[in-house]
Amino acid sequence: MATQQTRSIGRIAVAPSVLALFLWMIVPLGMTIWFSFLRYNLLDPNPACSLLTPGALIDEANRCLAGTTNYYYFLTDPAFFKAMRNSLLLVFWVLVISVAGGTLLALLLDQAIYGRNFVRLMVIAPFFVMPTVSALVWKNMMMHPVQGFLAWITKSLGFGAIDWFAHYPMTAIVIMVSWQWLPFATLIILTALQSFDEEQKEAAQMDGTPPLSFFWYMIVPHLARPVTVVILIETIFLLNVFAEIYVTGSGGRAGNLPFLVYQYGLLSNDIGGASAGGIIAVILANIVAFFLMRMIGKNLEG
Repeated sequence: MATQQTRSIGRIAVAPSVLALFLWMIVPLGMTIWFSFLRYNLLDPNPACSLLTPGALIDEANRCLAGTTNYYYFLTDPAFFKAMRNSLLLVFWVLVISVAGGTLLALLLDQAIYGRNFVRLMVIAPFFVMPTVSALVWKNMMMHPVQGFLAWITKSLGFGAIDWFAHYPMTAIVIMVSWQWLPFATLIILTALQSFDEEQKEAAQMDGTPPLSFFWYMIVPHLARPVTVVILIETIFLLNVFAEIYVTGSGGRAGNLPFLVYQYGLLSNDIGGASAGGIIAVILANIVAFFLMRMIGKNLEG
């Protein structure tokens, strides 16, 4: 009886927080869905319904109910396919660089090297830099074609400076985002390496197992689960990359899906189109997360 009363009191105590979280999630999502069915432009808040398909309705604020028109125009926009391609390329290459580089760094940091704790701190530090600050540093200090550090290196080697954001904007964005997410992969993989059975490692050394064979047949299977978690978490966040593209002005050639939604909403003032794009982005992200979760589930069961 006391246990049931305690549970009831616990549910009542948690209810306000659950309700607030529910409203925090549902209200913005519901408004976005509603706006996605409107022809709602900030520069023309009271449009004429004759511009839409025959039979368009008008809501209380005299905005046209456009039906699925916003979704149709967003999905058939040539910029949508370009944004999708850039989003997938960004996710793929950042995952490759962060997982491969994170594994190599984790193997290095797992060794008994001098100043290991300080090196670990320096390796993990970029993960705590805000994306906007990271983009400004890379744009003005590293990749600037005149005064950037990379330009100084190429000039010192006898080559010309590279204007990264003019000629290779996608490569520049991949490098910036990989630099920021590499520490995360390193930290997760390093934690997994430290949980490796020392007895198995000593037995392999006594048997004279070659380092490459030891890594491939013992370390790689041990890292399968943490690497899968890294891929899941990074993919979810990489689909939402925006600050690096916006700050560096690379949206013209390296714009992804979030940047396209920004162009619809704040550059074209098309709230209806931007809302439709936001809903499409949420649906696509959930589809990717669904398949990744299934992959992780199979990996964990195995």
